[in-house]
Amino acid sequence: MTESAAARRYDLVVRGRVLTAEGEAPREIGVTDGRIAAVEASGAGLDAERIVDLADDELLLPGLVDSHVHVNEPGRTEWEGFASATRAAAAGGVTTIVDMPLNSIPPTVNVDALDIKREVAGPQAHVDVGFWGGAVPGNTADLRPLHDEGVFGFKCFLLPSGVDEFPPLPLDEIEQDMREIAAFDSLLIVHAEDPQTIETAPQTFGPGYSGFLASRPRDAENTGIAAVIERARRTGARAHILHLSSSDALPMIAEAKRDGVRLTVETCPHYLSLAAEEIPDGATAYKCCPPIREQANRDLLWHGLLDGTIDCIVSDHSPSTAELKSTGDFGTAWGGVSSLQLGLSLIWSEARERGISLERVVEWMSSAPANLVGLQRKGHVEVGADADFAVFAPEEEFTVEVASLRHKNPVSPYDGKTLTGVVRRTVLRGLEVDGETPRGELLRRGDA
Repeated sequence: MTESAAARRYDLVVRGRVLTAEGEAPREIGVTDGRIAAVEASGAGLDAERIVDLADDELLLPGLVDSHVHVNEPGRTEWEGFASATRAAAAGGVTTIVDMPLNSIPPTVNVDALDIKREVAGPQAHVDVGFWGGAVPGNTADLRPLHDEGVFGFKCFLLPSGVDEFPPLPLDEIEQDMREIAAFDSLLIVHAEDPQTIETAPQTFGPGYSGFLASRPRDAENTGIAAVIERARRTGARAHILHLSSSDALPMIAEAKRDGVRLTVETCPHYLSLAAEEIPDGATAYKCCPPIREQANRDLLWHGLLDGTIDCIVSDHSPSTAELKSTGDFGTAWGGVSSLQLGLSLIWSEARERGISLERVVEWMSSAPANLVGLQRKGHVEVGADADFAVFAPEEEFTVEVASLRHKNPVSPYDGKTLTGVVRRTVLRGLEVDGETPRGELLRRGDA
């Protein structure tokens, strides 16, 4: 320990088992002005106004970063809102979310819409919140102004998004927008399902999951991802594949990365913890796009994470009202899974059964998404980082009760599922998130 660290008096000191980039060990963490000011070995004797001693079964993790959250406010606040979404995030150990540009009205496709969203979010945020911009037909001229106002990149769809105010972007405009954003080194994040492939797939719906699965075949993802890779290769732009569900695409993704294409990829807890064979008839809480696929596909996605082909795990929290979600018909139900509060427990429950360390899980769910959006002060327990923590009991089990989740609408495919790993407390810049006092900040691209 340095003499200066011993002599200082901190705002907060946390003592106990801590997970850092060097691994898990007993440590003392000193916090001043919301940032980590010291990381010392246990027994260092750091002094503070507040001292927190973790329980023997608790582990201090960096707060998670979820870069794929549909908050839906304003415009569809009955689906979700910044107050409920950020409370749910905090309950799951997530200290930073990045909000998607669609399902809110207006969508975040110009600076005026971004200003509206920030004005609504600011007074309600219990965790830190950043924003993606949207890339839609005809708004190429809005991309640079949105970038200058601090969005973390731009989302587009290859096919209809599900809401009329956020239409799909044709491939020629995707290439045009890639060239535009390459000029200021931003990022295009893509819902990559090919519309023509889906149009020619069977469209026979009802309560059976197999019909819905057949309507969104792997080839739609594979073709869409290939098209994105081709255009990223030609333009030199950074591209990110959202919510990968088709393991068939992993070889082409790995090849593109080896070739130097500036490509990153995410997947989600529902693709890593659920399987098509287990979905009951009429259980439309499981519906999402692209769909949950078979067990063998799930296993290959885990391999893709382990070998680095997939970069990170994020929620794609896409809620709606119970009325829209719980129709019992996979053709009419809203396509989206609510899991913002449960992601860490879902992934850790599955990972530990596969012999995967909690350190890898935290890398995929905290440091990797932070790096994706360029938030260097997030996702790490190290000097200079924001003092964002999750106090996690990795061996404690609990059963999901959907009515007790902080999400606005009580709909979840995980209701009744027993999971391992409980987030007991969440700390944002050195202060515990209590769910009563919103202390979140609005983040901008370039925030260190």
